Amino acid sequence: MRYVDEYRAPEQVLQLIGHLKTRAALLDYTKERPLRIMEVCGGHTHAIFKFGLDQLLPENIEFIHGPGCPVCVLPMGRIDSCIEIASQPDVIFCTFGDAMRVPGKNGSLLQAKARGADIRIVYSPMDALTLAENNPTRKVVFFGLGFETTMPATAITLQQAKARGVENFFFFCQHITLIPTLRSLLEEPENGIDAFLAPGHVSMVIGTDAYGFIAEQYNRPLVVAGFEPLDLLQGVTMLVEQKIAALSAVENQYRRVVPDAGNERAQQAIADRVQR
Repeated sequence: MRYVDEYRAPEQVLQLIGHLKTRAALLDYTKERPLRIMEVCGGHTHAIFKFGLDQLLPENIEFIHGPGCPVCVLPMGRIDSCIEIASQPDVIFCTFGDAMRVPGKNGSLLQAKARGADIRIVYSPMDALTLAENNPTRKVVFFGLGFETTMPATAITLQQAKARGVENFFFFCQHITLIPTLRSLLEEPENGIDAFLAPGHVSMVIGTDAYGFIAEQYNRPLVVAGFEPLDLLQGVTMLVEQKIAALSAVENQYRRVVPDAGNERAQQAIADRVQR
């Protein structure tokens, strides 16, 4: 499969690992105090374990797993609020499938559905808007969650709902913005983070310029990387090269997808409809 297979080629992976080990030997970091790279995105974490990349790294490099799963970091009380809303008799509650099993104090949305709440899995907020149009006597509530990757879809659906005059459609949002999250991490005095691998899909929306403060204010190198083995290994290698040269800069490994300016139309949609 084009744009996938070539980034998983075993011979190229082994070649890059060999090069990475050679370059990592020049670092001032050791097995006892390795270079700690935070991969911010849950998609990166999944790929690291799926392909065993953590087992292939040099001894003086390790990954720190970041806060990159918006479902995993949901406050328990927010799920309880979802269940309370969904349990109202005139409500159709819509959400993405990965939120269904997240536990709250009063169980999960899946358990609430089993108890009789009208909870439906959708693949897009536009699906929820269509449900609202088809059920004018019911209140349709969409549970919006995710980082900037999913925020444009929420914003555009809000625009469409207003344009179509759909008055029985509501949002209950738990969107999280990445930049304040990273800033909060860096403000912790003992964070132990030496460098960052930033997520490709969020960066596709916000661009690479948004990360500039990490290098400028906190003196940490950052590389935006894709999700295949060669993407991640190249991203790590780019961070190692920055450390060898005593640099802190923002670099873009994932140029085949991520423009430095991001998606300006998506950014505008967020700015028009989302209050931070």
